Amino acid sequence: MTTYVITVPGTFLRGVVPDSVRSDIGRRLRPQDPRNTDLGESEELSVLTVEEDGMFAARVEVEAADRSQAEAEAVRLVSRALRDSGLAEEDSPLGPAVVTGIDSEF
Repeated sequence: MTTYVITVPGTFLRGVVPDSVRSDIGRRLRPQDPRNTDLGESEELSVLTVEEDGMFAARVEVEAADRSQAEAEAVRLVSRALRDSGLAEEDSPLGPAVVTGIDSEF
């Protein structure tokens, strides 16, 4: 297994998401915080970044056998965090996941 840092982009389509919802999403993703990796720590990666226009990027640490499994798992984790925080899928669509880094120490 390899540890990947994956970035999952998306857009909040229904306007500004309250800070409480952003905090809840971040809390739900905290176990996969990329700051636990050398790359995440050195690059000071945040688990969730939200722009004023509603675009966001979630960055998560995922252990997987290969790149495609890591990307799929990251999308699943971010999607679940959004839904569990009360956001409907059509209100916060996700873009394609991208490998941001690979922690080769594992």
